Amino acid sequence: MKHTKLVALCESALLLALAVVLSYIKFFELPFDGSITLFSMLPICLIAIKYGWKWGLGTAFCFSWFQILQGGVFGWGLTPVMLIGSLLLDYILAYTVLGFAGIFRKKGYFGMLGGIAMVCVLRFLVHFLAGIILWANFEQFVAFGQEWVNRPVLYSICYNGVYMLPETILTVAVAAILLKIPQIKRLITAPVAPVWATVTKDAVKDAIHEVEEEKKAQEDQK
Repeated sequence: MKHTKLVALCESALLLALAVVLSYIKFFELPFDGSITLFSMLPICLIAIKYGWKWGLGTAFCFSWFQILQGGVFGWGLTPVMLIGSLLLDYILAYTVLGFAGIFRKKGYFGMLGGIAMVCVLRFLVHFLAGIILWANFEQFVAFGQEWVNRPVLYSICYNGVYMLPETILTVAVAAILLKIPQIKRLITAPVAPVWATVTKDAVKDAIHEVEEEKKAQEDQK
């Protein structure tokens, strides 16, 4: 069991690091955070698919804090209430939901793709709610012109959809390709075996035989 957890921890750390690196590769970025990255959500989703939602949520939660450090929310001059609200909704909750990507993993290929698409939609919905709740009356956060002021629902849909729709399409498309590769599929779907499970019957017999031979040799010497 300890071996299993250690392997899961190491793989989670490696894929988390990969997700952070990919999040720095941006094709497009909006002025008040939100960007199209090189499928940076996918490594987190893969951890959730392989190890389940508990490991997925833990890894995604850590990923959310890296996004906080990358974002510019601390430089916007927000009130303490607004700042806390933005951190909770736009970052911690929005990225932690990625940990549910493995919820349909037992349903095979399309279940895994469906889980990835679902968490991308969930992330969009969290950003959308944050746009309505937090930024509805902040005219300085208008990115598309003054005609969008006092239209928080439409504004939030458009603002967050501009980057989340391409990000979702890119993430699901790359996942669809990767999960078709036999080596990747085995790596993602194969359970982690504890050390004792890797010991075959032949290996046990050989070990017993060696012990018996050594014992017999000692008796002959006497």
